[in-house]
Amino acid sequence: MSRAQPAILVLADGSVFRGLSIGADGITTGEVVFNTALTGYQEILTDPSYSRQIVTLTYPHIGNTGVNAEDVESDRIHAAGLVVRDLPRLHSNFRAGQSLADYLKSQNIVAIADIDTRRLTRVLREKGAQNGCVMAGAVDEAKALEAARAFPGLAGMDLAKVVSVSEAYEWNETEWKLGRGYGQQATPRFHVVAFDYGVKRNILRMLAERGCRLTVLPATATAAEALALKPDGIFLSNGPGDPEPCDYAIRAIGELVAAKIPTFGICLGHQLLALASGAKTVKMKFGHHGANHPVKDLESGRVAITSQNHGFAVDAATLPATLRSTHVSLFDGSLQGLARTDAPVFSFQGHPEASPGPHDMSYLFDRFIQLMADHAPVH
Repeated sequence: MSRAQPAILVLADGSVFRGLSIGADGITTGEVVFNTALTGYQEILTDPSYSRQIVTLTYPHIGNTGVNAEDVESDRIHAAGLVVRDLPRLHSNFRAGQSLADYLKSQNIVAIADIDTRRLTRVLREKGAQNGCVMAGAVDEAKALEAARAFPGLAGMDLAKVVSVSEAYEWNETEWKLGRGYGQQATPRFHVVAFDYGVKRNILRMLAERGCRLTVLPATATAAEALALKPDGIFLSNGPGDPEPCDYAIRAIGELVAAKIPTFGICLGHQLLALASGAKTVKMKFGHHGANHPVKDLESGRVAITSQNHGFAVDAATLPATLRSTHVSLFDGSLQGLARTDAPVFSFQGHPEASPGPHDMSYLFDRFIQLMADHAPVH
């Protein structure tokens, strides 16, 4: 076994963490965030919502089950870097195709292990998410600090059109099942046009599983392009970055809402819907990143444990009369769900598709299906 290269993580406030490289040699910068999920590191790394973010995993042992070809949420790793406490020397799982370290190196991702992630998490929790730099190989603390402070931050950064596809495509792959793997939707009931702001594959699979044929459009697609496809419903996907600069998406969503087509938004799509409706969004102190976040459904009073991954939120104090709050976080009271009062349109801040995480909120997909059934257009 080759000797691990040194690595260093430096935050913009000057905090320094020395460890060992578990990925590629080099340097990376981004906003440093922490995720409290115990499992699902492969799904987290490949979630486009983590673009330009260095992900710290608070669970101490990461990499136990290796990496496989089926659990990716996109075509590549989108996280800018990875920070973990301990990387096991051996991985073991019947589906594993390679180790986490080999996977990181194959995608040229800079990553660091053997640091005190509890100390790092305390810094981020108390001071808020901050810009940082991970350097592996020939480390230079002064250079790393300079790079961390030079990163512009996510506020004002439009990343949706960066991670989005450039051309439309069709999707009919359904959910994974033991002994079968992924299936195909052969008899769709509804045609859904999905705007890709950084969409996770498991969202598309859960829609296909429920009888949808999906046409996925680039983030910059217009409302006219979507309406020309005569959809039964519109889906607004998750994605990275600040929603406010995405004027192209806000404009398109406003026109689609006016057309009163059943619409469902998740994460960034939820925030964009709020902006298109006249509300405001804010940058959170350290965001919500994890798989154990309790959320209350204000209509039923039920509490669900949810998967969350966002650094921006809708400001509940700015909701216009056309929007009502449907869900709130029981961690900090932040707004988690919205519904239009004048159109069949709703959204959720968290991730009902999980991947990783619990499926308590999967009923939102069923609600979307019912909305399309109730408002089925005549073609």
